[in-house]
Amino acid sequence: MALIALAADKGSPGVTTAAVALSAVWPRRVLLAEADPAGGDLVYRSAAAHGGPLNPNTGMLSIAATARRGLVPDQLWDHVQPLSGGLEVLVGLGNAEQAAGLAGLWPTLGHSFASLADSPNAAADVIADCGRISGDTPALELLPHAALVLLISRTEPEAIARVRDRAAALAGKLHGGSRGAASLGTPMIGVVLIADTGTAGKLASQVNDMLVHAQTGARVVGTIADDPAGADQLAGRKRGRLDKSLLIRTARKVSADIYQQYGAAWAASAQANQAHQAQHHHPGQMQGHAGAGA
Repeated sequence: MALIALAADKGSPGVTTAAVALSAVWPRRVLLAEADPAGGDLVYRSAAAHGGPLNPNTGMLSIAATARRGLVPDQLWDHVQPLSGGLEVLVGLGNAEQAAGLAGLWPTLGHSFASLADSPNAAADVIADCGRISGDTPALELLPHAALVLLISRTEPEAIARVRDRAAALAGKLHGGSRGAASLGTPMIGVVLIADTGTAGKLASQVNDMLVHAQTGARVVGTIADDPAGADQLAGRKRGRLDKSLLIRTARKVSADIYQQYGAAWAASAQANQAHQAQHHHPGQMQGHAGAGA
């Protein structure tokens, strides 16, 4: 299983930009899911593969009726739209009011997102943009199904203090209590800092020390460049060599580091589940394989 959930505590630190950037360079086939109950952004900032706008009615909104009758992971692909460039996206809700249509379905979605990596037909990891998770947002019900929860934070002192407290609160909710660095629960909680590249390394070390000292059970897994020009290129608002941008270069390093550390375990889990399903439900069926990421 490989559901990677991205979220923030407060403000707009760049969760959507980070989610799109990581998805664009992910080393396996990936589905980007806009799972923010407050509504998605991509329908406003990104073009579909055919050059026109994304359809706001195909995605999380259209999946609600399907999920009420039960949701097989492969059914997710029926609600996916490709972006210009090929990234496959489950477009988010149009506004917070539409979240009522998904009431009670968030655990079902979380299970389907996590299980998509085990599909023998069209396996993919899922990167879910969960938006802000302060308060009682229903997106919290996705997180127990994740392999990894990444809290996105900027580096102002108040932002770092909030991400420390949010990590500790999540550890309590997901793991039953705070943990030291040597005792990591599942899903693991990581922090990705949006930082100036000149100070990123030093800040990452300092914040990681703080997270360990506070026994949050979380640690810094990487930094993504604070690169407004790269973000504009990613959203199609500005021309340029996106692959050369600091945003994409740093996102590629974060994704590679994550996959180097956890990918083998995720792949082993998927293979074990596929073998179990083949033995008990589909005798003689060949296992599928995951496609490469963008």
